[in-house]
Amino acid sequence: MASPSVTSNLPVDRLPPPAKQRVLVIDDEIDIRESLEILLSGEDYDVDLAENATTGFQKFESGSYDLILLDLMMPDRSGMEVLADIRARDKETPVFMMTAYGSVEVAVRALKNGANDYFPKPWDNEKLLIEIDRMIDKSRLERENTQLKRALKQRYSFPNIVGKAKSMLKLLDDVAQVAPSRTTILVTGETGTGKELIAKAIHANSARSDQAFVPVNTGSIPSDLLESTLFGHVKGSFTSALANRKGLFEVANRGTIFFDEIGTLGMDLQVKLLRVMQDREFMPVGSNESIRVDVRVIAATNAELRRRVDEGKFREDLYYRLNVINLQLPPLRDRKEDIPLLIQHFFDRYCQENEKYVDSEGRGKLTFEPEALQVIMEHNWPGNVRELENVVERAVVLATGPLAAAHTLPDYLQQAGGLKIRRDASGTLTEDASLFEMVADFERRKILEMLERCHFSQTDAAEALHIPLSTLNQKIKRLNIDPKRRPAN
Repeated sequence: MASPSVTSNLPVDRLPPPAKQRVLVIDDEIDIRESLEILLSGEDYDVDLAENATTGFQKFESGSYDLILLDLMMPDRSGMEVLADIRARDKETPVFMMTAYGSVEVAVRALKNGANDYFPKPWDNEKLLIEIDRMIDKSRLERENTQLKRALKQRYSFPNIVGKAKSMLKLLDDVAQVAPSRTTILVTGETGTGKELIAKAIHANSARSDQAFVPVNTGSIPSDLLESTLFGHVKGSFTSALANRKGLFEVANRGTIFFDEIGTLGMDLQVKLLRVMQDREFMPVGSNESIRVDVRVIAATNAELRRRVDEGKFREDLYYRLNVINLQLPPLRDRKEDIPLLIQHFFDRYCQENEKYVDSEGRGKLTFEPEALQVIMEHNWPGNVRELENVVERAVVLATGPLAAAHTLPDYLQQAGGLKIRRDASGTLTEDASLFEMVADFERRKILEMLERCHFSQTDAAEALHIPLSTLNQKIKRLNIDPKRRPAN
């Protein structure tokens, strides 16, 4: 979500200068490093130096660079190996290979392995500076274009998340903004609000979307199996470990792992999760060798995690590591304007699945009759969207016509009380009566008229109204009609 524009009161000559472009030089020769530092610093680049491949890759992992100058031959590792590791994690940052052993074959191999250009030593200063400047500008434009396309796609492409309430639109804007990053995210909200859907939307709109999304419900896995499930084990590490097994962190490498109900994680595993998030490595159960992974962590909880920290049930350092970005899902009772949209969304899905009442475009043709819809709108929905989805699915299964009647609702909703029809002192509808109240009042009057005409025989009234007797019984109950005598109003 774009930040609001701000007009600066500073004079133009006091505005902060633009950030310098950062270049990482990885070369084992001190003369080369010093020459490049002098050359690039003179052109106002911010230069970072690494004296070998190992240090260079560590700086790459921990920093952010606009371009990398990488030596081909180094004593600890070759530049080709470092290039492969860089490209495994980052496809976009430009890399120029440099070597004193120039050949067409080496140049071609470097370019095939992901280098953007190749310079023999000694290099031409002017040409090198021109190509560095050109490549950084090209990379920046491509990145901005990609981010713009992704932002447009994200803002309008959340097919499984339905809502027009301001709180939901704000949430989707936040999802669009954080999805492209590598940042850890904590999704909070009541049970049934759709926390996993939000996590999947973040993953689907990130650069990791073509890699695995691995959900883990920490509360549903036995505590004695959870460590092995997360980190894997080696053969013989415990009685039932008959073979090596990958853990979910390794399965999720380069993708996203989603911890549902993170607050249920035991203290011992909280320590190990913190280490993975900090060091990006772990040891399988029974192994002495660490495995490095690149995994984005998204966690969710329906409990107040801060309170669990205060109670000593959750590590404070892990809490802060998880709570870098917090996305709070609103409960359904606070966004009731979304209920009709959600009902149609679920009617579409379950009408298709049950092959009932589907139009030529695949949309569900079912709708709730007015009294059923008013019951739904007045309900507080403690189970949130998941509860509503179950109610709609039930209605699709039980419906015998294009109008889903009140009797298709669960018993606890049917017993919630009659429809509320507000009247003034004269017995007429109030001026601010809703459409539900108007329709209910009309139906109530017509049913009472038919009952009186049929001498209060519900069987005859149902036949005259061309509706099943069971439907009439439900309407009588929902509309607070005394079927034996006509009330005063």
